Amino acid sequence: MSDSPAEHPALGGPADLIVTGCTVLVHDEQERIAFEEDAAIVVRDGVVESVTSAAEVADRPAAERLDARGQVALPGLVNCHTHAPMVALRGLAEDLPTEEWFNDVVWPVESNLARRDVELGALLACAEMIRGGVTCFADHYFSMDAVASVVDECGMRALLGEAYFSSQGAQGRERSLEFALRHRGGADGRITTALAPHAPYTVDDADLAATASLAHEHGLPVHIHAAENREQTDTSLARHGVTPIEVLKRTGILDNDVLLAHGSGIVERDLPVLKGAAGRTAVATAPRGYLKFAWPTTTPVRALHDIGIPVGLATDGAASNNSLDVWEAMALTALIQKSTTGDPRWLTSRQALHHATLQSARAVGLGEAVGSIATGRRADIVLVDLTGPHTQPVHDLAATLVHSARSSDVRTTIVDGRILMRDRELLTIDVPAVVAELGERLPALVDRSHGRRIQDYDT
Repeated sequence: MSDSPAEHPALGGPADLIVTGCTVLVHDEQERIAFEEDAAIVVRDGVVESVTSAAEVADRPAAERLDARGQVALPGLVNCHTHAPMVALRGLAEDLPTEEWFNDVVWPVESNLARRDVELGALLACAEMIRGGVTCFADHYFSMDAVASVVDECGMRALLGEAYFSSQGAQGRERSLEFALRHRGGADGRITTALAPHAPYTVDDADLAATASLAHEHGLPVHIHAAENREQTDTSLARHGVTPIEVLKRTGILDNDVLLAHGSGIVERDLPVLKGAAGRTAVATAPRGYLKFAWPTTTPVRALHDIGIPVGLATDGAASNNSLDVWEAMALTALIQKSTTGDPRWLTSRQALHHATLQSARAVGLGEAVGSIATGRRADIVLVDLTGPHTQPVHDLAATLVHSARSSDVRTTIVDGRILMRDRELLTIDVPAVVAELGERLPALVDRSHGRRIQDYDT
């Protein structure tokens, strides 16, 4: 455990929040997962002041105390790639190949989007994520001023980027930059921003090179779909003689910090390119969607691990995934890696928890601020109730968390020391009101009779 407050006289005085009696997931100096029982977490000014024993804080004054006996405290989960407002399209485009999914349903519907649709979708998505123990998400979509407003209102943490295509002209790229600069550090520091070119197949080399220069000039990361599936990689090789990852290399994108969405089309020749990237490179994996689209490959987590690339967990948008459940993504990642590698020892439950916590935080550029419960880290914490029959008995706590617990077992969600959900009650979002208004807007949103698309999918 970390040192107690008594050993830090300057840290004395009343705390803002004390969570007591729980089992806390911690990381040791080698970043291995461990659990401290009958522990307490002391929070002040949005930061974890200490992780100590429950006995040490029995008489410590605090503005608020949470009795978490029988619960496990985890770092808040991070959804490393999603399109939060797309919850409004959940279940609209089912059982379709990728090309038809985009061209026949999603991109025609998205041509109808108004700011209020985006705002309502983001509110519903944030409610879902808070209830599932997600405290931070990386979003890549349109009308992102609305999403930033929702993040500010509901109390979550987010990495946000305004998506654009080359078909929008220079204005798309300029809007992405203006958004990133305007909202960087927003919501009392809970918002970070990125440039968000859609993908190498919708953004041409000239725009990618210009984006790379802007990212370098302004110190911004890049969040982009790349090598989403093997078909995209094969098509890029056939048409251009290079993989999507190699396109990012030659255009300078990989000279900056970059978050690559999906990467299930990453091939052997891409690995040295990624390893040699000048910037911090990470990949977000959203395995449920790959299964749903029947893609033949998944994110090569083990190969990326071997070259030092962090892989964060993600859900993608609910239009393809039907869910923003990062808990499910954690379990699926572990299971699919066992299947694809033919090795039941990879990923272990502890490795899966590492991906869900520290690696996901690093993937979105917040590895020094969140991802672990430790002195000096932001107080992004979730409390998980393991008293249900589906989680008992507990022989291996890590395995119980990954393979038996569910997102619905999250009782309390805390961001920056602020309680956003207590005992399953959302405190910052009125879900019935959001659902009612969104329902009124859906007929106009899903109308495809106009024949328009915001873009064409042709990889």
